Amino acid sequence: MNFRAFAARFALVVSCSLMATTPAMAQFWQCAPYARTISGISIHGNANTWWSQAAGRYARGHAPKVGAVLAFSSTGKMRLGHVAMVSEVVSDREVLLTHANWSRRGGIERNVRAVDVSEAGDWSLVKVWYGPNGGLGTSSYPTKGFIYSDRDASTDMIETETQEPIAPLTIASLGGSDEISF
Repeated sequence: MNFRAFAARFALVVSCSLMATTPAMAQFWQCAPYARTISGISIHGNANTWWSQAAGRYARGHAPKVGAVLAFSSTGKMRLGHVAMVSEVVSDREVLLTHANWSRRGGIERNVRAVDVSEAGDWSLVKVWYGPNGGLGTSSYPTKGFIYSDRDASTDMIETETQEPIAPLTIASLGGSDEISF
């Protein structure tokens, strides 16, 4: 057997074993459907449309509250924006977020740190915990503000098999930067 055939068989065995060990309930989450599910804010579409869609339907503002969804603006790295639910207010300039598809493609992260780094203290610019760094990422992200839910979503978070963060081996091994755009 030549090296090429051996490598192909090895790759097939590894991929089959990985598929066999993937939990049946594992799901790939985008940020918007996950935020809608855990917050109860019934907005559909890309994250960058949530702020405008919320106008007249949900209260909006610039103060964090548990259960509110922080709407991130579109950027070059994040063309479709991002949404994340506030799971805890730590201080007027720090919250914990629960969101999907940030540090790991399709993965869920609970209670990760986000800090308001705006000069005005109005949550218009934030830094967010980034798994591969094990701390706040190096980039700051513009936000539009908070969309307030009609209910306390902190007790309604759904259970999934993809909650636990995994080691950033694949991202680091691909030579990626500390930010990922999806």
